[in-house]
Amino acid sequence: MSKYQGPPEAVAAKIANLVRAAEAHKDLYIDQELFELEMSQLFANTWVYVGHASQVPKGGDFTTTTVGTQPVVMVRQADGSIKVLHNRCPHKGVKVAGEACGNTGKFFRCPYHAWTFKTDGKLLAMPLKKGYENTGFDSCEASQGMAAVEAVQVYRDFVFCRLSPTGIGFADYFGESLSTIDNMVDRSPEGKLEVAGGVLRYMHNCNWKMLVDNQTDTCHPMVAHESSAGTAVKVWQQAPAGTPKPMAVELFAPFMNPYEFFENMGIRVWDNGHGHTGVSDSIHADYSAVPGYREQMVAAYGEERAKAILGDVRHNTVYFPNIMVKGPIQTLRLFKPIAANKTLVESWTFRLVGAPDMLLERTLMYNRLVNAPTSVVGHDDLEMYERAQEGLQSMGRDWINVSRLYDPAEHGQVNVATNGTNELQMRNQYRAWAKFMAAATPTDLQTQENPA
Repeated sequence: MSKYQGPPEAVAAKIANLVRAAEAHKDLYIDQELFELEMSQLFANTWVYVGHASQVPKGGDFTTTTVGTQPVVMVRQADGSIKVLHNRCPHKGVKVAGEACGNTGKFFRCPYHAWTFKTDGKLLAMPLKKGYENTGFDSCEASQGMAAVEAVQVYRDFVFCRLSPTGIGFADYFGESLSTIDNMVDRSPEGKLEVAGGVLRYMHNCNWKMLVDNQTDTCHPMVAHESSAGTAVKVWQQAPAGTPKPMAVELFAPFMNPYEFFENMGIRVWDNGHGHTGVSDSIHADYSAVPGYREQMVAAYGEERAKAILGDVRHNTVYFPNIMVKGPIQTLRLFKPIAANKTLVESWTFRLVGAPDMLLERTLMYNRLVNAPTSVVGHDDLEMYERAQEGLQSMGRDWINVSRLYDPAEHGQVNVATNGTNELQMRNQYRAWAKFMAAATPTDLQTQENPA
C-alpha cells in the first residue's frame, strides 16, 4: 500500500514528519515512491540548474539535460535569448533532440514522423497536414508544439529554470547565495566564463542527497581520504629536498588538514537550502601564484576590488537542490537523480576568459584527480555513499543524525556563519526539502500567485 497517497493535507503532514530538528528519516534516501514525489514536486518548485550560456553560443545551438527526471533541451534563439523546452514531441511523445548537444538550425525535426518545430517550440509543419482538417486539431494540445518552460532565468550566463509556472521567484529563491557565482565570474579579468574541457560523468549507486550532504561535511576528509590524498602526501614527503612541489600535491594535500582547520574555516547558510563552506579559509586558499594573473586582475578591477575577489576562497557552495560550485577552482558538479538508489554525477569545468592558461590547467587537473571516474579521491566518497545506501536498508535504526552543534535558536536564521564542522547546512537542506515538498501539493500549486 502506498505511503504517500491520499488528501494533499495528509500527504504534506507525512512528508513534514520525515524531517525533525536534527534528524531525517531514512526514507528520504531509500524509498522509491518518495523519490518519485521529489521529482514531481521538489524539482518542479525549486530553481534548478540547466546549463551555461557558453554551451549554446550561436542561434540554433542546443544542449539536452534533465531537470529531476524530466528531459529538457536548452536552445539559443536567433535573437540571442535562451529557451528551455520540454524535450518531447506533442505527437507521439518521442524525444525530439536525441543528442547531447549540437546545432538544430532554424527548427527541430522529430525523427519519428517528421513534425517540425521552431526553436521556441511552436509547431512549424507536419506531413500530410490535410489529414488533420475538420478533426479539431487546432484546439488540441498537440497543435501547441513542444512545451516551453515558462520560468527561465539567465544569471551571469548560468541558466536556471523552475518547471512549475508559478512559485517562488528567482531572486527570492537564491538571495545572497548568488554571491558565489558572482565571485567565480569576477575571477575572470573580463568578467566572463566559458565551459571548457568537456564534462566528466559517472554513475553512483546511491541517492542524490548523499552527494549534496557530502559537499559541506567537513568531518570526513581526513578520515575517508587518508588512503588516497594521505598516501599522496606521504609520498611527496619522501621527495629529495628542493624538489618543486607538483600541482597535484598542492591539490591533494589540503584534504588531510586536521579537524581544527575545518572548524576554523567556517560555514555559512542561506535560506532555501543554500550554503557554503570556507568563510574565512578553505582548501583552495594556498595554491601557488600564477604569473601575471594578479596583475591582470588589478588592471581590470583596481587593487582593492581585485584583492577582495581573490581573497574570497569559498570551498563548496551548495545551490539546493542539486549543484555544487567551487568558485576558486572554477568547477561545478551536477547531481542528476535517476532513482532512489542511483545518481549520475556530471563534473563541469570553466575557463576564466582572458586569464592565464595555467588556471584552466589547474582546474582540469583538480577535476581529474578529485571528481572523475578515474579519480583518486572521489572513489573514497563513492564507497561511503554505497555503504550508506546499503546500511540504510537495515531495520535497526530509522533516523539519520545531523545534530552536531545544533542550536534551537538557528531556526529561521539566514546568512549565518558558524563553526566549519557544524552540520547546520545539512539541517538547512532538510528543512528546504520539507518546505518545497509541501509547497508542491496540488492544492498549493493552484493557489500560488508569485510567478518568476
